[in-house]
Amino acid sequence: MRDRGPEATAEDLLEWYDRHARVLPWRVPPGADERPDPYRIWLSEVMLQQTTVPAVKAYFHRFTLEWPTVQALAAAEDADVMAAWAGLGYYARARNLLKCAREVAQMGQFPDTLEGLLGLPGIGPYTAAAIAAIAFDRPETVVDGNVERVMARLHGVETPLPTSKPELVKLARHLTPKQRPGDYAQAVMDLGATICTPRNPACGICPWREPCVARFEGNAAELPKKLPKKEKPTRLGIVYLGRRADGAWLLETRPASGLLGGMLGWPGSDWAEAEPVAMPPAARRLQAACGSWK
Repeated sequence: MRDRGPEATAEDLLEWYDRHARVLPWRVPPGADERPDPYRIWLSEVMLQQTTVPAVKAYFHRFTLEWPTVQALAAAEDADVMAAWAGLGYYARARNLLKCAREVAQMGQFPDTLEGLLGLPGIGPYTAAAIAAIAFDRPETVVDGNVERVMARLHGVETPLPTSKPELVKLARHLTPKQRPGDYAQAVMDLGATICTPRNPACGICPWREPCVARFEGNAAELPKKLPKKEKPTRLGIVYLGRRADGAWLLETRPASGLLGGMLGWPGSDWAEAEPVAMPPAARRLQAACGSWK
């Protein structure tokens, strides 16, 4: 690793962000007089978990048209929200979305501290930090995959993820400013999404190109390193189809927990790694449903 060059500063990144911030439907542009809406920030952050920005935009637009406030969402029917979420994946997020909205509606507003936000359903450390920083301008450290990548390259961290996570968080915390922490949090995420990308990073136009260790050493595309992923098992199951004489298909509401929890789906067995065999309980359930299905 080279000797320390110029230090990376939040000011350099914010100057870049003021010119190049992405335009996003839940975002207040830098320099605007209005304050970010905690409801819109929370909703976008929940939707963006394990999902890309292009995939989220249309869902966010539909949700905020149908339920423009957290109180409106709290009053919505579960089935309507689950249906609106269909296709976005990770359906536990939608169930927690309703739980959280109803708790916030009872409170009257979102908590404005990290600790208060962490007490809400479905809000973990990253989401709480993002809402606290962006919506309430708290100097919290926001670390997602983009920020991990930026920090690993900026500081030349060779330790693979997830082992290096605590070190990357510490490095990110050191850079988090007291002034404009919300804009800074979004700036680092924008940098990772548009400049410091996983492949072919545009180091030549990066506002942190001079202090970046990985650019100097020429290994930016190799960082962050990651431990090999465990092989994912293949799970098998049986699905039963029931169709009425008029052509209607039989569906059931899935259990609240587990695969596609709370969604409508075909009746069937549990999913397991073992080769499936006939599942009498599921078959009996289908037979009983068809017998009473008029």
